[in-house]
Amino acid sequence: MPKRTDLHTVLIIGSGPIVIGQACEFDYSGTQAVKALKEEGYRVVLVNSNPATIMTDPELADCTYVEPLTAAVLEQVIARERPEALLPTVGGQTGLNLAIELADTGVLRRYRVELIGARPEAIRLAEDRRLFRDAMQRAGLEVPRSELATSVDEARRIARALGFPLILRPSFTLGGSGGGIAYNAEELEAIVRRGLDLSPVHQVLVEESVLGWKEFELEVMRDLADNVVVICSIENVDPMGVHTGDSLTVAPAMTLTDREYQRLRDMAKVVIRAVGVETGGSNIQFAVHPTTGRVLVIEMNPRVSRSSALASKATGFPIAKIAAKLAVGYTLDELPNDITRETPASFEPTIDYVVVKVPRWNMEKLPGADPTLGTQMKSVGEAMAIGRTFQEALQKALRSMEDGRAGFGADPSDGRIDPERLRERLSIPTPERLAYVRYALQSGWTVEAISRLTGIDPWFLVQMEGLINLEGRLRAFGLESVPPRLLRDAKRAGFSDAQLARLLGVRAGQGAPSSPSPWKGEGGGEGETRHEARSGDAGEPAVAYREVCGGAESP
Repeated sequence: MPKRTDLHTVLIIGSGPIVIGQACEFDYSGTQAVKALKEEGYRVVLVNSNPATIMTDPELADCTYVEPLTAAVLEQVIARERPEALLPTVGGQTGLNLAIELADTGVLRRYRVELIGARPEAIRLAEDRRLFRDAMQRAGLEVPRSELATSVDEARRIARALGFPLILRPSFTLGGSGGGIAYNAEELEAIVRRGLDLSPVHQVLVEESVLGWKEFELEVMRDLADNVVVICSIENVDPMGVHTGDSLTVAPAMTLTDREYQRLRDMAKVVIRAVGVETGGSNIQFAVHPTTGRVLVIEMNPRVSRSSALASKATGFPIAKIAAKLAVGYTLDELPNDITRETPASFEPTIDYVVVKVPRWNMEKLPGADPTLGTQMKSVGEAMAIGRTFQEALQKALRSMEDGRAGFGADPSDGRIDPERLRERLSIPTPERLAYVRYALQSGWTVEAISRLTGIDPWFLVQMEGLINLEGRLRAFGLESVPPRLLRDAKRAGFSDAQLARLLGVRAGQGAPSSPSPWKGEGGGEGETRHEARSGDAGEPAVAYREVCGGAESP
């Protein structure tokens, strides 16, 4: 169907200040949405309290208000600008909460403003933990056993029925704010009090523990014609119990069989339809038992999320841009695919590379802060890297963190380990756990033993063990004697020049080896390689991530 002609002015709510759990990814999505709507000829009014963003550039929206993000201010803007529609799904949790408040107080009805992208009922259903649980059960999907608490006494009663440990999730909060894991009655009371205070509706879901289960996310889009496409699958390397924003993640999912992946796809379509998100993107999270394969639906974000930005950059599919155009009436098959430029957006992207995201913490700036990672997000940023394999992408992402690391070890970070606390550091998730996993593998621990303590799938640990084994082979040689094929294998595994120099004992200022270069000519180089983001099998990709041979650098 064509775009709507009854709309002329669209109001977009920004995400406000950059805070833990809601950072520049929403500036990224909001900017895409503004450009997309203007491209279709709509007048765009933007309200955002943060002037240090791209979206508040005076040349972007037709009218920009840098004002506090409150319902009262938004009502004044609506009264002055008279938009016909409000798009709340590109402003993070802030946008959704304000849209619901405007709907509940009658502001939208009074000024005849339509919510597009997600109806109030769909937002409430996805964000209200009890409503979401009931909807999933009606749809025949399994969710963790849980009950909603509006007081500490209610939470105590629920805890007696479910038993410890318990996952506590406040309603309508961002990045798991106010939530946590309670192992006893004292922790339960403290977390529930904080969660009730931070929840706008003063509700906390008390949920049975699924700690140690594998966690997966699917980025899904739907249009008004009920076409549903899965843009990207994302797997958390850390198990359930660590917020996805604090977990090392990889796309596409690595440890699912095709049958398991297709099952998650089918379930995701049921979820987005049951919640009632008519258009746009949604992030749906699942827990999968590592041995039985039992699948639970954890939650859904009926908006462009932090993971949506990752999926967009990983696949080249502009989720926020497409979501904005779907909100004004287009269907997926009517929008051109930016990847192939020949096929419509209804073609699902497929990628021939691996993307790894590594979180960045700044615990040193918060003296006394508890470094234990849980269901409340604590990271302040992240780095994304692309590689031919998980090993290569992992090493690139780690050295992109700007914290002195050159990759997965073989750098000065090797000296930051406290061997006396190895078992504790493996069992309790903290920002340093990956370094302790490396040390355990170097010390002869088996993959199975580390997996039991960390909950990390053995497949990922085998990949890390392969990097350590490759290190051992490199240490047996010097710069002049290292075989070119071994160097090439190391570069393909993501080893940087700094790591190789350390492993081969190269002194500062030492010249290059006299043997043929492992990257070109007789050394067996491959020339330029292409990582391609495709949509199905139709057409040649117009978007490709390029690398120089050897994988040493990539844009």
